[in-house]
Amino acid sequence: MESLTFDLASSPVTELNGFLHKRAAAEGVRRVQVQNPDGAHNIAVGLDAELEVVVQGHAGYYAGGMNKTATVIVEGSVGTGVAENMMSGKVHVKGFASNGAGASAHGGLLVIEGDAGLRCGISLKGGDIVVGGSVGSFSAFMAQAGRMVICGDAGDALGDSLYEAVLYVKGTVKSLGADARYEDMTDVDIAAVTGLLADAGLGGQHDARDFRRIASARSLYHWNADANQEY
Repeated sequence: MESLTFDLASSPVTELNGFLHKRAAAEGVRRVQVQNPDGAHNIAVGLDAELEVVVQGHAGYYAGGMNKTATVIVEGSVGTGVAENMMSGKVHVKGFASNGAGASAHGGLLVIEGDAGLRCGISLKGGDIVVGGSVGSFSAFMAQAGRMVICGDAGDALGDSLYEAVLYVKGTVKSLGADARYEDMTDVDIAAVTGLLADAGLGGQHDARDFRRIASARSLYHWNADANQEY
């Protein structure tokens, strides 16, 4: 049995997650379809197996959180914290995402086909995020490593207190945050954006040469006694 269907109208999320954690691999199940999610929270969290989980509808908070190895596809929109602290694998949202998408992700790829809310990629630690639409204010706040590709616009304070993460934006940026700056796109950047768009299934819709690179000016790395606390 390689495929199985869970109906959350008749089974609780805890039963679904318990199966995904403890029984799926042992029983040879590689693909699980989740019906009637109806915005339930914590769907497919903490996975650590080569599974594909397809959520047929909208999911609530923390869908695909702490993901490792698995592929989680949400055929709708998601609430706060999708793919939070993801380690590897892929989380693909066909709709929109609320606040804190991809927060603290260490690895893997998060794809959001629609828009993402505030603080997308906050404290990013090494994962990749591709947003087909726009992102809200304070996205990539204190992003330490990893990459973000934003195909739409960005709100206020993009990349505030950015460390070594790199952002690529096609649309309009309302404002950059502290220590974030525009830099020239290189051939390496164009190749990176092209690859990420292809991995996200958006390669035919955008040209990597239309994006701008945003990275850290590194002026906040060390305390400056002469700055008069004005950073």
